[in-house]
Amino acid sequence: MSEQLSHGPLGEQVDYPGQYDPSCLHPIARQAGRDGLGLGDVLPFGGVDIWNAYELSCLNEQGKPLVACAEFRVPAQSPNIIESKSFKLYLNSFNQTRLSGLDAMAEMLRHDLSLAAGAEVQVAIYCPEDWPANYSIALPRGECIDGLDICPDSYQPSPSLLSANTGDVVEETLYSHLLRSRCPVTSQPDWASIEISYRGPRINQEGLLAYLVSFREHDDFHEQCVEQIFSDISRYCAPLRLTVYARYLRRGGLDINPWRSNDDLASPENRRGARQ
Repeated sequence: MSEQLSHGPLGEQVDYPGQYDPSCLHPIARQAGRDGLGLGDVLPFGGVDIWNAYELSCLNEQGKPLVACAEFRVPAQSPNIIESKSFKLYLNSFNQTRLSGLDAMAEMLRHDLSLAAGAEVQVAIYCPEDWPANYSIALPRGECIDGLDICPDSYQPSPSLLSANTGDVVEETLYSHLLRSRCPVTSQPDWASIEISYRGPRINQEGLLAYLVSFREHDDFHEQCVEQIFSDISRYCAPLRLTVYARYLRRGGLDINPWRSNDDLASPENRRGARQ
């Protein structure tokens, strides 16, 4: 992964493109991170990475600016993630580009992002009149565990903190606002709220919260942090069904929200958090 990152724009001073430029996009192979988790070709989860873009703009054919927000859904089964700074540079390359309208922009986005990800990326563009219906703020679902009294002393992922009561099978959803990891290139903090839904042996909530806090100085991409959390809970708590959904705070007009699940009936809603 380090070789790929050395050729990307993350952590580098770069010039912003003046016109549409799909070559800005920098894919990073997912398998590099999955190898460290022991994940092979058959994944124990399905999922999607939901990106929200809040600074989308181009010019119409007369030169008048158009503005919008957008939602992108990148399947977890795609071979690549897209490096976030390259994504920002790519979106900004539309700013002074004249197009026939936002529909034309959506088609260009769909084509370029699918090519970079190596799989079909879903694109939805929301005009200002659509914003109230699509960008309302909501808390995560379930029970917040942040009020539990814990004394963390580990700030690198510590899955041994996880445990479950095999004699007590439950179905519940727990969430926390205390997840923080760091960018593996710049070491800037990445903040998130995380929602964990499962059916199986009751997970010890104090241990779960301490485990989530243990990511505080861990360097990794959003997508890989969520896959590690899914893998660790699966291994140490053995749930029958599990869904992990992190809502990361935006940076550069983009937020990334990885969702991983082995529940065939589950599907993610794009519920914006107050900090996003």
